[in-house]
Amino acid sequence: MAEPGPARLPPPVPFGAALRVWIKIGFLSFGGPAGQIALMHRLIVEEKRWLDEVRFLHALNYCMLLPGPEAQQLATYTGWLLHGVRGGLVAGLLFILPGLVIILALSILYGAFFHLALVQSAFLGVKMAVLAIVVQALLGLSRRTLTSWPLAALALLAFFLMYALNVPFPFVVIGAALAGAIAGRRPGVLGDGPPARPPPPAGRRRSALATGAVWLALWLVPVAALFLILGPENVFTRLALFFSQMAVVTFGGAYAVLAYVAQEAVQGYGWLGAGEMVDGLGLAETTPGPLILVLNFVGYLAAYRAPGPLDPVLAGTLGVLVTSWVTFVPCFLWIFLGAPWAEQLRSSPALSAALRALTAAVVGVMANLSLWFALHVLFTETRVAALPAGLGRLELPVVASLDPAAALIALAALAAVFIFRMGIVALIVAAAVAGLGLGFLPD
Repeated sequence: MAEPGPARLPPPVPFGAALRVWIKIGFLSFGGPAGQIALMHRLIVEEKRWLDEVRFLHALNYCMLLPGPEAQQLATYTGWLLHGVRGGLVAGLLFILPGLVIILALSILYGAFFHLALVQSAFLGVKMAVLAIVVQALLGLSRRTLTSWPLAALALLAFFLMYALNVPFPFVVIGAALAGAIAGRRPGVLGDGPPARPPPPAGRRRSALATGAVWLALWLVPVAALFLILGPENVFTRLALFFSQMAVVTFGGAYAVLAYVAQEAVQGYGWLGAGEMVDGLGLAETTPGPLILVLNFVGYLAAYRAPGPLDPVLAGTLGVLVTSWVTFVPCFLWIFLGAPWAEQLRSSPALSAALRALTAAVVGVMANLSLWFALHVLFTETRVAALPAGLGRLELPVVASLDPAAALIALAALAAVFIFRMGIVALIVAAAVAGLGLGFLPD
């Protein structure tokens, strides 16, 4: 029997009450995906009892299958369950807007004042805190994900492909998903999913397709307009095309995708430096909303530094708007198009195995990210060493270029995370103060 639609969910939830909860979640959604999902669970399942545990986990499992920020998509899905498309739109937007406005303000300040020595010292501490946070996320995900030797081997392969062979992130995640789907045909290799269930009614499928077509047009028509009006080399067109691509391949959340963003935004397009990329993640860590808002920091600096005839701050602000549009409009598309199918999709053995394989590959991608972070924030110089028989190349640190102050703060940040269990916001503030304090010391 098919799942009932959101309009028939008992008991009915007043839209105004839901709106107040979504505003609260939007301003309190610190702590990355884990903290944001826990906040929604506490408010919606435990306190308000608008959804039961099974239906909430059903929604979460579907969102884990999707590219993009799973916590924002979970808010959208939950809003859809309660009040249809209107509810999903309000929940998803309010999850994003507070953090988006704060990131824009911080990006403007960063572009104007980062040249100051004391600001750079503070951001040195932030970088070390981000390094500790990424290592913590990597170890936590590894424990939950790598439950068998095939999954561990897949994680190692993903790490080698990105670190040594420089294989682009999309190819790694797509290859992992295909491998998982194939392996899922043999029971027990990567685990079995729940039994398949019947598809949703034809009427709901047609409605979902019509809604999906509208959101697909909202996403791609502005991108095509930028391409035709401004040309392919304009910074706004490049931002729209690049982050539209990211919207399709960003499995694993902001940590996992940052390695690919850095590879292209830093090395390919030259929009910002490697250290600035880490600064952006540090800003996103200290603000509410999904960590993928770090992409807006990239969009701001890219347009700020190539403003054309526009004022740099105005160009940067438009860069944030373009980046936000092509990053988050697809998130609504995935939910409104796929939610009526979610029960069937979640129950598919092939998709379940593909998700497990993809998540294992994300561990390898995050390991590559952690190493990339460490190389670029602890050392001022690196060198490239070729592997035998042309198997690839390794980026290695120049040991003499180790920054002692950075290393000291990094060790303290790791101790704060793993020994004292310090929260993310407190950690970043403390690390920034430590960096600022070291900045007052004589050379």
